[in-house]
Amino acid sequence: MPTAMDKSFETVASSMLPSRKASARVALVGIMESGRILLSECFRQFGIEAVVMGGDAPERLKREKFAACVLSLAPGAETVMESVRTSPSNSRMVLYGLGGSVQEAMRYSKYGINAVFNEPLERPAALKLVRATQMLVFHEFRRYVRIPVITEVSVVTSDSRRFSATSQEISSGGMSLQSGELVSIGQAVEISFALLTLPRIWVHSSISWRKPSSKSFGIRFDPKDDRRQRIKEWIDAYLEN
Repeated sequence: MPTAMDKSFETVASSMLPSRKASARVALVGIMESGRILLSECFRQFGIEAVVMGGDAPERLKREKFAACVLSLAPGAETVMESVRTSPSNSRMVLYGLGGSVQEAMRYSKYGINAVFNEPLERPAALKLVRATQMLVFHEFRRYVRIPVITEVSVVTSDSRRFSATSQEISSGGMSLQSGELVSIGQAVEISFALLTLPRIWVHSSISWRKPSSKSFGIRFDPKDDRRQRIKEWIDAYLEN
C-alpha cells in the first residue's frame, strides 16, 4: 500500500517529466474519474490533450477530429469502436482499450485495437504505454515503422501443429506475437490474420526470436512469398492516411 510520502514523490517525479505543448487530442470514453485524471496527466507529459466524452461520444467521434481514443472495454464499447472506424476523419486513429486482459480485448479485434491499458491503472505502466505509442499519435510514422495492433493470428507449424496467438506489433517484414505455445527459432510456420480493411491473408514465415519469460516471439515473413506484398500495401496505406 503506497504511503503518503510515496504518493507525494510520485506526483513530484511526474511533474519533472518534460512536457510538450498540446498538438494532438485523445478522447476518453467511459473512464472513471480517477482514471481520467491519471490518463490526462500521462498524455499531457507528451503534449497530448485529453478530452472527456459522455454519452454523445459516438456522434462526436464521427464529426470531430481526434488523434487517439481511450475507451473502457465495457458494454457499449463496440458502438464507439464502430463509430471510430467508420468515421472519414478518425478511421485510422490510435485506439486504446482500458480494462481486462489482452485476451478479453480480442473480442474487439476486428476494430484494430492498438494497445490496452490494464486495470487497475498504475502511473508507471500508463506512462510507458503512452511513451511507446506517442509517435503513432503524432503521425511520426517515418520514425515508427512498427504498428502496435491486437488481433488474433492463426499459426500452422511445419509439422501441422495449429494454435492461436495474439499480435503485438506488425511491420512490412514481420510480426511480434504472444502465445503459450512452444516455438523454436528458425522454425517454419504459415500464419493467417485479418486487419481492419485487410481481409484474411496467409503468408509463409519463420520464427526469428522468442522470449519465454513473456511468452512472446517474433516471425519474419518469407521474402519469397508474394502474399506479403498485401501486408506492405496495407501498412503503407495506414501510414499515409
